Amino acid sequence: MNKQSLIILASLLLSPLAMAEVVVIGHPAGPDSISSNQVRDIYLNRSQQLPDGQKARAFELPEGNSARSEFHDKVTGRNDAQLKAFWSQQVFTGRGQPPEEQGNAAAIKARVLSTPGSIGYLDAADVDATVKVILTP
Repeated sequence: MNKQSLIILASLLLSPLAMAEVVVIGHPAGPDSISSNQVRDIYLNRSQQLPDGQKARAFELPEGNSARSEFHDKVTGRNDAQLKAFWSQQVFTGRGQPPEEQGNAAAIKARVLSTPGSIGYLDAADVDATVKVILTP
């Protein structure tokens, strides 16, 4: 197999990963929709409220997770290194704590389901009837 064939094969194998769609989910008793700017503000400690006035609590996937990278690329516009620097400054100055990390999509769903006012994000393929999608960035 020549080099060009390997490149084509690799791109075909990776294309489903590149097409994964991230969605923002919310607690069933929360708002039915939220804007991308509102989600950005919650994840960057600029706002602590959902559109319906509930206190917001955000959950995050761990660094290196592809859904996390896609979410932050689309919503906050920051990569993991920029987020780490941002949150280091926020914590050091006493302005806030980063969103609580959960180990995987199932843990995000469980925490959002059990925490009124909470939001999280995950790959659309991981969504089920226990949570509702409130934004597709």
